[in-house]
Amino acid sequence: MTKSIFIIGEVGINHNGDMSICKQLIDVAADAGCDAVKLQKRDIDLVYSKEMLDSPRESPWGLTQRDQKAGIEFGVEQYSEIDQYCKEVGIEWFASAWDTKSQIFLRQFNCNYNKVASAMIICKDLLKIVADEKKHTFISTGMSSYDDIQTAINIFKQADCPFEIMHTVSTYPMNDEDANLNMIKTLRDKFQCDVGYSGHEAGLAISYAASALGITSLERHITLDRAMYGSDQSASVESHGLYQLVGAVRKITKAMGDGKKRVNKDEMLIAEKLRSHINKLK
Repeated sequence: MTKSIFIIGEVGINHNGDMSICKQLIDVAADAGCDAVKLQKRDIDLVYSKEMLDSPRESPWGLTQRDQKAGIEFGVEQYSEIDQYCKEVGIEWFASAWDTKSQIFLRQFNCNYNKVASAMIICKDLLKIVADEKKHTFISTGMSSYDDIQTAINIFKQADCPFEIMHTVSTYPMNDEDANLNMIKTLRDKFQCDVGYSGHEAGLAISYAASALGITSLERHITLDRAMYGSDQSASVESHGLYQLVGAVRKITKAMGDGKKRVNKDEMLIAEKLRSHINKLK
């Protein structure tokens, strides 16, 4: 029987720093049947330069990049509320850290999973502290070479940390012709490990196709409205699409079967009916 695909609703930063929106997205993911929701955690003073943070950017939070970046970050109070809310709703949550300080920050919540974002796959210091936690880790591979991926895998294997890699194309939204879904098999054959898919496309068709190619996990950004403020919103799935996606992926998983030819009982009954005349033709 085909293994169930672990479906992740990527809240990311689509909550726009608003706990009400965040909880609504958690509700949508839980109601749709996702296995987990994922967020993103950054220390903006470590991830971005002072010059960048001080540069102008008009946003709902102010007139600088710092205002915008700080406005969409959650701290310990908000993450504690998320942790409690997910327990009440009955869905797993975890987050991708964009710096080592943020990864250490996340440890206090004892999440069952970790995520390495495509941007961070080349950060060995982060990879090592994630791998040391020995939690099942999803490693996205966008913007990465085979050598980058192999280096990350080696770190996780040396730490005896369970992992899977995720085929990813890091454009938002991704053009359909850039999906290159045949990379799923290529990655699985080359690295001899489980492979998932983290999609940034508009629509659902490519995710359906990926689900039929033996992926073990599927991650899609989710939003309440693709027209909302935010860089990831246009590459996200709205609530009605998420319901459709999860339902279809579960059906696809069941439909894949084991690849062994057999005639089931219902077919045998039909065969008797449709072939009953054959002896008369002899």
